[in-house]
Amino acid sequence: MGKKRVMLPAEELDLSTVKYEPEVIDAPHLTGLTFRLFVKILEAPLIGAAIISYMKKKNGMIEFLRSTVIPEPPMYKPEFPPQDPEPGTILLDEDGNPEDRVELALKCLLDYDPASSWNGDLSQFHYWKIRDYAYGYRSKLVTPSMVAERIITAIEEFSHKKPPAPLLVSFDAEEVRKQAAASTKRFEEGKPLSILDGIFMAIKDDIGCYPYILKGATTWKDETNSNNEDAVCVSRLRSCGVIFVGKANMHELGMGTTGNNPNYGTTRNPHDPERYTGGSSSGPAAIVASGICSAALGTDGGGSIRIPSSLCGVVGLKTTYGRTDLRGSLCGSGTVEIIGPIASSVEDVTLVYAAILGSYPMDRNILKPSPPCLPNFPSIESLNAMGSLRLGKYTPWFNDVHSTDISDKCEDILNQLSKTHGCEVVEIVIPELHEMRTAHLVSIGSAMLNGLNPDCEDGKGTELNYDSRTSMAIFRSFTASDYVAAQCLRRRLMYHHMEIFKKVDVIVTPTAGMTAPKIPPSALKYGETDIQVTGYLMRFVIAANLLGFPAISVPIGYDKQGLPIGLQLMGRPWGEASILRLASVVEEICGSKKRPVSFYDVLKTS
Repeated sequence: MGKKRVMLPAEELDLSTVKYEPEVIDAPHLTGLTFRLFVKILEAPLIGAAIISYMKKKNGMIEFLRSTVIPEPPMYKPEFPPQDPEPGTILLDEDGNPEDRVELALKCLLDYDPASSWNGDLSQFHYWKIRDYAYGYRSKLVTPSMVAERIITAIEEFSHKKPPAPLLVSFDAEEVRKQAAASTKRFEEGKPLSILDGIFMAIKDDIGCYPYILKGATTWKDETNSNNEDAVCVSRLRSCGVIFVGKANMHELGMGTTGNNPNYGTTRNPHDPERYTGGSSSGPAAIVASGICSAALGTDGGGSIRIPSSLCGVVGLKTTYGRTDLRGSLCGSGTVEIIGPIASSVEDVTLVYAAILGSYPMDRNILKPSPPCLPNFPSIESLNAMGSLRLGKYTPWFNDVHSTDISDKCEDILNQLSKTHGCEVVEIVIPELHEMRTAHLVSIGSAMLNGLNPDCEDGKGTELNYDSRTSMAIFRSFTASDYVAAQCLRRRLMYHHMEIFKKVDVIVTPTAGMTAPKIPPSALKYGETDIQVTGYLMRFVIAANLLGFPAISVPIGYDKQGLPIGLQLMGRPWGEASILRLASVVEEICGSKKRPVSFYDVLKTS
């Protein structure tokens, strides 16, 4: 008796009584042989279950899921109220040709003269934009085939590092040359398919891309999955002339936030090779930050695009749930995942987003998305919309970071947005953050377990990495009632956030609660479990996944160690245009970037 907790209906909660409680995670940090032994114990029938139950109880999960009466009915995937059109935007046809959408997106961008970049001072570091490549090809200064050779050299150099630090887990140099030759021919004939023709992209290994077998960076998934077809998003890019360099490395099956992968080698952070990239889209973020590819596709079920984008100093867009089509990926049956772009600039993210957007028809019937649109960046209406933006900030949460370098840098950006552009910073309160983390873990974990169970029943579970096996052991401990309780929390949290969005247009936080953590040498062979690091990396990203909101990470500078810091902008459902517009202004405020330690100029060599 006395354990039952009854929550007030969400609309009756008095926000003045909400007190922020810093997240405290009680779990061991293990690597090497100790970690192997721990996993063996964790998978033992009786003692393993007892350990998991103890850890969940100590971290408050049992109370949230099994001792709490939640008055709201379950919401099994995000459900959004109708949204007003965004001001200063251009509508896109999601049923039209990707090439036409990209052409319209190009007209929405700010004026830019690629010739000035080509003729400029190479000592001043900058990332080449997609428009720089297009200018070089059209002006016959370079060809896609020439760039392909430089990229192949760079990728092979990465593959021979000791210890291994591959950006790609599937790569075929001849396939890259074949695609580049076809693009070169189109330029010679004056018939490029779009501004994306000849642009090199990497595709995360949980997204289908011909001719590679989709395997999720496991050592065995290609044995149980013969699919080598393009995912819908990849097919849309291919119709625009994009050249695919291969399948990018990732945290195995997306079950981690660091990017550690003993199967192929752990991708290293281009700004410091002794540090993690963040995950799970580790390879996509690193290959963009290294200058080798203009853009990449990742997936994001728990910050997996935004975290590595923040840690590697690039831009990563998590779209509204249902805005992009998941068919042909490993995350098609989830309720928190999306496919989205990573690039070195907001404008390049915008171009790739325009190509890949378009809901799965069944999702469109259920979610009733607002028509996709883009900000008309140079228009007066768009500039006026910037000045009227209200930015929501939950200060105690905003400041709950590993280093004040992060919160101070993010605070400085908010001050500049307020002073220079007239944005209003509004103090908000976001209740039940602990409950949100639990609901997200149960939701994503249950979906992963459902997808992997058939392979595990066939004995493949023991071929997973040790950190994946740890996650699977935790996921198996969730019950059907835990899942329903998590979905009741999802509806409750949706109410809280939609009430906040009546007062503000964008919720602003750091992207991650820490910059890139160091890679323990003992973690390279067997992996590691460090839930405290995971907690810092995921601190601010979960709402966008559980509730399906769009969010973007924009690089805003560096900490005292020279490591990138990202700012996260989270918008209303279907509000991609608003966050892209704001992200572009933030990018302009921040100015120049620091050249990564590992950087390859594949477009214009010295």
